Amino acid sequence: MKKRSSTYGIPFLALAVMLLFALGVNAQVLNKPTPADNPNLAGNSAWTAACASASFNEYFVNFTWNPPLVASNNEFILELSDANGYFSNPTELDRVSDKNTTFDFEFQFALPTDTRGENFKFRVRSTNPAKTSPASDAFSMYYIDYNSPLLISENGSGTIPPGGVIQICGGGSVTLKPHNIPNASTYLYNWYKSGTLLAEKTESITVSDPGMYYVELDYGSICSGSANTLSNTIEISTGTSTGIAITGNSNVEICPGDPHTLTANITGMGYSYTWYKDGSIISGPTVEGSSYNINTSVAGFEGSYAVEISGSGVCIEKSAAVNITSAGSYEVTLQSEENIVLLPSQSKTLSVSTTASSPTYQWFKDGVAISGATNSSLTISEVGEYYVEVTQNGGPCTSAPIASATTTVVSPDSFELVVAFVGAYTSCENTDATLSLSKINAVGENGSKTDVTADLQSSFSYQWKLNGTDISGETSKTITVSNEENGTYSLYGTVDTFNATSNGLDVKLKSNQTVVITSNGTVFCDGGDVISLDTSFDLSSEMYEWRKDGVAVNTTSETFTVNAPGVYQLAITTGDCPIVSNEITISAFDESLLAIDKPQDLIIIEGETVTVTASGADSYEWYDAGNILISSSDSFGFQEEGEYLLIASFGTCTVSKVITVVFRDMFAIPNVITANGDGINDLWVLPNTYSRDPNVLVTIFNERGEQVFSQTGYENNWPQSTTAFNKQSMIFYYKITRGGKSLKQGTITVIK
Repeated sequence: MKKRSSTYGIPFLALAVMLLFALGVNAQVLNKPTPADNPNLAGNSAWTAACASASFNEYFVNFTWNPPLVASNNEFILELSDANGYFSNPTELDRVSDKNTTFDFEFQFALPTDTRGENFKFRVRSTNPAKTSPASDAFSMYYIDYNSPLLISENGSGTIPPGGVIQICGGGSVTLKPHNIPNASTYLYNWYKSGTLLAEKTESITVSDPGMYYVELDYGSICSGSANTLSNTIEISTGTSTGIAITGNSNVEICPGDPHTLTANITGMGYSYTWYKDGSIISGPTVEGSSYNINTSVAGFEGSYAVEISGSGVCIEKSAAVNITSAGSYEVTLQSEENIVLLPSQSKTLSVSTTASSPTYQWFKDGVAISGATNSSLTISEVGEYYVEVTQNGGPCTSAPIASATTTVVSPDSFELVVAFVGAYTSCENTDATLSLSKINAVGENGSKTDVTADLQSSFSYQWKLNGTDISGETSKTITVSNEENGTYSLYGTVDTFNATSNGLDVKLKSNQTVVITSNGTVFCDGGDVISLDTSFDLSSEMYEWRKDGVAVNTTSETFTVNAPGVYQLAITTGDCPIVSNEITISAFDESLLAIDKPQDLIIIEGETVTVTASGADSYEWYDAGNILISSSDSFGFQEEGEYLLIASFGTCTVSKVITVVFRDMFAIPNVITANGDGINDLWVLPNTYSRDPNVLVTIFNERGEQVFSQTGYENNWPQSTTAFNKQSMIFYYKITRGGKSLKQGTITVIK
């Protein structure tokens, strides 16, 4: 059978391609992207998995596509799937706009730092025309953000046992966990037991079987080994429990100086023993050291004692603790301040409490026993250092006296008063303020300060001062200031022969005067009436500033002319605090205030009237294409094609809208004409939408794809009288475009 060809001998497929080019039909084929070698690395081949890191993250993908050409503004985009190979939310890796005539090229990309998975895929997407390639094969891809050896320990405590061995007994278990990796819970892990990969992928594992355990981060089947995260090894061993314990009671009272020995319940087996007090080693490990002598003559022998046993074939075990207490111990608590300030006319009482049986007391001043001071309390009126010794006279043990803490009693060199605001206070924002005494400090000769507020605040006499002058009647610890009583406030106080003056607090209160500004408009537009701001406040003797959006813009004009939208205020700055006016907001004119009820591009039927109504403005003017006023109402009825102008006024602001009126086409684009010269259907006549428009291009091709006619502002004049047709019936192809954008395309059959 002969191959089918066109009438003119051009292969049918070639003709089809030519026509596709001519008509702008897009039939591009985007092929599946594939890995490519890195041209920046010598002697490498295309990658099979991506193991990226901070030190290397450069990969290439090869992409091919088939003609016809894409649009000149097309971009090719390389996209990456999620870890499961899905593109519901793809990640853009690269984008190129200079390959629209290159059918075989490579994308370069860096792997995103959150990439971890075994089934990532690629695809390529074009933007004009919008097409998408098939997805690539699946690849193992990981960004290795941690590449140092892990360290594992029991419960991630950070303590690796000696020799890396953890012993468990009696069916127990141990939890192993890395302790040196940030954000450990965000990773997957490969745990191994004696070289065998375990099923667990979690941050920690709990084990009870003996073996050698270690872990690495799971960076997939290919990247894990190169990441260098393999951890130290923990050996889990098992043994037999001995049930180690300390013989005797778990709570033992001992008189100081009396001997006492602790003995383990297992002896004579060649085991090693380690003794602990309050969790710290005090003896051992010692072979056959199954007993420990407590030195009760040393202060602090009391505590919690335990023993640990170890040896061949047994578990390392620690006994339950035995609590050793002193039978003769008791507590002494001084019920007084550590430091006391004593005025010349004052006295203080010191007291002590104790848990001793039948106690006796002896008070001391400056290290010397006070004669007759043998009660649980002592009244003092002199400076010095005081403490008391308490002796227990009952109970099972005879003990030495126990001394209390020391109280230092001093006489002040001077006093310091501190005042502060009560509640929230902000300068020039409050209309009143409350000040109060907050602290009294006794000051020693060396400058040291002691807070004596609770003891002495009711003993002082007070006087408030404003700028150094007494305020009549203000003799309490607190004062409330109002009515613009601005200045520096301080508090003066006296007690016995001492005088004290506080720090000063600057008070600036908001004025109770008001200033109001007004304006002759609040909408600003270029070419509109001038907007002025004014006030009835007398500014002739004041310092002032006009502010726009909080920033001073004028300090000389009593009436201010607005030259831009913004928030305006007037501030009187003569006094301590500015007097700030109300705000006036001047808005930019918004053209959206004008609304029309029909589209600005209006299509009407020839012979009919369509009325367009405007709203939102104060007045309206309609003009035709000759700039002649045709209406001053809010609506106008259109009957003729053309461009019309609507001017709407909002005070002194105006908005203009152009209304374009065209007749609706009443017939479709013809696909058959009879060029026989009878005057009927001899020409290819287009609807008004496409004819006689200088922005519309009409192009006609013959059946070989050759251009035979091209005209902007088509005059419905094809075929011309000189056009010859050599067949009874011929097919032509047309394309109608505006600004390069295709509007219509199809075929025309010419019958002679």
